[in-house]
Amino acid sequence: MVEDASRPNWVQPNMILSTVIVLFTTLQAQTPPAGELESQIRRLATTGSVLMIAAHPDDENTNLLAYFARGRNLRTGYLSLTRGEGGQNLIGPEQGDYMGLIRTQELLAARRIDGAQQYFTRAIDFGFSKNADETLSKWGREQVLGDIVWVIRNFRPDVIILRFSGTPRDGHGHHQSSAILGKEAFAAAADPKRFPEQLAQVKPWQARRILFNLFSFTREMEKENESIPNKITVDSGAYNPLFGMSYGELAGRSRSQHASQGMGVPQRRGAIRDQLTVIAGDPATKDPFEGIDVSWSRYPNGAAIGALLQQAAGQFRGSHPEASLPALTKARTLLAALDHPDAKRKLTDIDEVIAQCAGLWIDASADRPLATPGSKVALNLNIVRRSRTDAILVDAQITGLYNAPVPNAQSKPLAFNEPLALKTEWNVPADAAPSQPFWLAKPKNGTLYNVTELNKIGLPEDQPILEARVRFVINGVECSVSRPMLHRYVDHVRGELTRAFLIGPPVAAEFTDPILIFPTAQPRLVHVSLKANQPNASGQVRLQAPQGWKVEPASRDFRMQQNGEQSIVTFTVTPPSANSSASLRAIVQTSARDFAQSMKVISYPHIPPQTVFPLAEAKLIRSDIRITSKRIGYVMGAGDDIPEALRQLGVDVTPLSDEDLASVTLARFDAIVTGVRAFNTRTALRANMQRLLDYTASGGTFVVQYNVLESFAGRDNRDTLSRLGPYPIQLGRDRVTVEEAPMQFPDRSHPALTTPNKITDADFEGWVQERGLYFAKEFDPKYQSLFSSHDPKEDWLPGGMLYARYGKGVYVHTSYSWFRQLPAGVPGAYRIFANLLSAK
Repeated sequence: MVEDASRPNWVQPNMILSTVIVLFTTLQAQTPPAGELESQIRRLATTGSVLMIAAHPDDENTNLLAYFARGRNLRTGYLSLTRGEGGQNLIGPEQGDYMGLIRTQELLAARRIDGAQQYFTRAIDFGFSKNADETLSKWGREQVLGDIVWVIRNFRPDVIILRFSGTPRDGHGHHQSSAILGKEAFAAAADPKRFPEQLAQVKPWQARRILFNLFSFTREMEKENESIPNKITVDSGAYNPLFGMSYGELAGRSRSQHASQGMGVPQRRGAIRDQLTVIAGDPATKDPFEGIDVSWSRYPNGAAIGALLQQAAGQFRGSHPEASLPALTKARTLLAALDHPDAKRKLTDIDEVIAQCAGLWIDASADRPLATPGSKVALNLNIVRRSRTDAILVDAQITGLYNAPVPNAQSKPLAFNEPLALKTEWNVPADAAPSQPFWLAKPKNGTLYNVTELNKIGLPEDQPILEARVRFVINGVECSVSRPMLHRYVDHVRGELTRAFLIGPPVAAEFTDPILIFPTAQPRLVHVSLKANQPNASGQVRLQAPQGWKVEPASRDFRMQQNGEQSIVTFTVTPPSANSSASLRAIVQTSARDFAQSMKVISYPHIPPQTVFPLAEAKLIRSDIRITSKRIGYVMGAGDDIPEALRQLGVDVTPLSDEDLASVTLARFDAIVTGVRAFNTRTALRANMQRLLDYTASGGTFVVQYNVLESFAGRDNRDTLSRLGPYPIQLGRDRVTVEEAPMQFPDRSHPALTTPNKITDADFEGWVQERGLYFAKEFDPKYQSLFSSHDPKEDWLPGGMLYARYGKGVYVHTSYSWFRQLPAGVPGAYRIFANLLSAK
């Protein structure tokens, strides 16, 4: 039987997705401001739901999300097909998996502001795609469609909104694909013959309608939108006194969480007219929820629940939220008796609201952020009743990797404003595995994450490894809430903070150089940094090398007394005589077992710290690479790892500050390189451009990596990139997205292609994600194009590598993605870049 929004079915589907989302959002503020708490009560009284679907973080319409979630009190979700792994990073050097971690957390931060819930599929953002066929072919159409269907069957939306049209007007192939698959999923989710393996846990679901949220970037798009009949217009800029903000202001704050993408935007005030059009399902001309009952009357015996929840909202007083408790607890009793999946969802919500109105502060914390296998951890449960309403603690249970009751937590009356501190301990199993985001736990399947557990598909992040489930009685009604086990600590600048409680290896190993270049067959020293995650850590470290590579000695002993202590061990590695690429792994042997993890902490002020434990590996590259320049000045832009990569060539790389650009003697450098988007992000670079050109004219080598159009970067002064080189260059938006795209050499005998390394087609093998981006579309004839490339069925693009002599020196403008290729250890990329630095 197919369920739909107007015809409820009473078989309960899997509730894990929604329960986990509620947990992640409510733990952020246990006792929210009065306006937020009143909004939560009003949302309890509303049963409608809407799901927005798009491709990436920052594709969502935060105005609409805030309008539906905060304004109309609807359960609102955003399904981003990817985690944005292929995006550029404007705040640091992270790429790929780490970029996906950052953007996942940015989305969750945005949802905490606009009030929506966050979901994902297993699809990976593999970089810009120019058409849907390529995208769907790489992802696997059925796999991603199945993930969307799974989320729909779990979320059970009344209305689905597509952010894109599914046509070439969307631009990015991922955008097009999100709408194409969204349309298919609208019907497939209701068909029991589609993805029947899901039906053991969920039931088919038919949303009432699916709409396209119109957008326009050009006048042609505006004209196209004007011709669409029966458009629905909503004002997503209305003001909400509960928050003291309009939905446009909330949306501006939400969107500005995408800091890694430079998405800081104004907080709009006044009317914002969003337009939607129905593309399938029940027709509508006035409202997205036209004809849909969003009250409790849609469920048998639900009217009484709705009346009580409306009463609770009407009785709410910000100074005395407990005034709503009598109606809330009565509604809770009726709700518990209603056998319906939406009721089960609301049961979790109402218990949280009751706890908040009763002023219950419940916190579960571990005495450290990281536990190691075989260690003992002190766990703390703290409860404070901060209102005058009586409450009784029934019991408390630790769940997750450890299941046990909390001692002394049974049948305790909670005294007013007197903290109750309960303690227990956990002996971490000796065979416990280090924590890892579930989508990164296994090797990827091409451009899909290898997630085989159906219940994890769609989740934004892992469930906590431990939780405290607390049962309590208010007004004679038993309720329960869960709190994740966190680590609570004090930062002397930022104050009290929390971070996730994780399991890690007793000793983390990390190569000081993740890429190890061997330009000759001579041996070199390789350093491994060790960090103790527990006291009295000792054992041996050995390197696991591929055949043909020699490591001496076979192992190194280590001993570290203090938790957090660090040590470096050194090996000598000798490469084979022939060119080759391979991986080198560090193995830490302790008395209990072997570990092969490093530890990476990603920390930015706008998101919680993210700690991951990737394999302790370095990439070995034996390749004949010569370079004549030895002293390089580097102007960091938006952030990349190129300086570290260049040091692998044996050169001295000096970062150039704004003051250096204005005053340092540039002639001491053999070459100066500007990082990605440096002209977009460093005003001092623009201000000192003449000094850099004078340096070039005097015999220096000046290499400029890609920048973006100022209008695309969101700046007002669009003409400020008119001087990127000694002669005119006009940037464009052309890019070559296929990493295997053919290369053309206009002049293979050019000195930059022959000295000191002879560049051939083989140097473009093994590239990752793309060839390049934001190629110059016009340039002065004094520039020579060193390479041309193109995507399938497109023209050759000569503007990706421009070389010009200027005075006694050389200027190079390059839009090829060295910021991806060099950190990825692509041998040919090193050889080509060595030539650019050596150009004279």
